[in-house]
Amino acid sequence: MKWQLAAIFCAILAVPAQAQVPQRPVAPAAAAPAAVPATALSAASPATHVAVIDVGYIFKNHNRFKAAMDKMKEDVMAEENTLKADRDRINGMMEQIKGFNVGTPEFKKLESDIAKAQGDFNVNAQLKKKEFMEVEAKVYLQVYTEVEKAVEQFAREHRIAIVHRFDGDPVDNSDRNQILRGITKAIVYLEPGIDITPDILKMLNTPAVAAQPAAQPRTR
Repeated sequence: MKWQLAAIFCAILAVPAQAQVPQRPVAPAAAAPAAVPATALSAASPATHVAVIDVGYIFKNHNRFKAAMDKMKEDVMAEENTLKADRDRINGMMEQIKGFNVGTPEFKKLESDIAKAQGDFNVNAQLKKKEFMEVEAKVYLQVYTEVEKAVEQFAREHRIAIVHRFDGDPVDNSDRNQILRGITKAIVYLEPGIDITPDILKMLNTPAVAAQPAAQPRTR
């Protein structure tokens, strides 16, 4: 997920962006394992159900995560415009110095001003890059923590003993890298009914966007 930024800032700030999520075909919902009443949990045998979750799909469709990434993209673009203005000013000074003879007081002063401006530009760009990367990391951590809590709650309610992470994206058979990714997947086969991705996504999105329809189950 990467943003295509304009010429100056894209060479300085490499901040991933939210790609548009392709639409996936949907299939009839598969029934999740029946929840055990809380009063019976203590007497019940240990949970034995197994489930899987596509964390990548969760991030691509998590409403608040997408909103945060969109806001971050706006901030990056605004900073890009500021840096572009600074770069244009430095370029103007470099054109101006051509009109002075080397060694003259005017040349030396402008040369010093250009060196200072370039140094300030580079330092500011690196600080902004670090700032955006830190903000991005915090957003990812916050959302992943929410995913973990939602999975734990769902697993306890449905007697699920373990939840495996898997990649449900289809493999493009014309792309060598995707073929290699496909044949090295940890999970070779799974029953559609054990994919709890739509359930977790619904739990995560409902508090913030209650009016939106629930996520639809996917075929693999």
